Amino acid sequence: MSKFKNVFVIDDDKVYHFIIKKLFAKNNININLSFYLNGLEAIEDIKDKIKLGTNLPDLILLDINMPIMDGWQFLDEYKKTKKVTPEKTTIYLVSSSDSISDVNKAKEYQDQIKDFFFKPMKAEDLCKIF
Repeated sequence: MSKFKNVFVIDDDKVYHFIIKKLFAKNNININLSFYLNGLEAIEDIKDKIKLGTNLPDLILLDINMPIMDGWQFLDEYKKTKKVTPEKTTIYLVSSSDSISDVNKAKEYQDQIKDFFFKPMKAEDLCKIF
């Protein structure tokens, strides 16, 4: 049984959403997956869940480069919501960006993120998480 029950995938690539669904199914990881096309959609849902007292994500797989609200902006906003709720959420950055500036910037968020994976995610990456 996975320690993660509610997983948010925040990524603007719908093909990536499909790949994640298949990867989780192929590896028999049965969890509640929620998909968001940008950080703003996700942060608004999180704020709604806080107001309603419903389950927040246990795990977030977060892309960096997205329209409307990117991964860095999401992390800044999410940090503000953590002051409202004591629940622990594990966040992994998952990006196709191999820019050294993104890798270095991720280090600035090490208090919020657990690790950085490059797309596409592989079964070995899931093993590290689960």
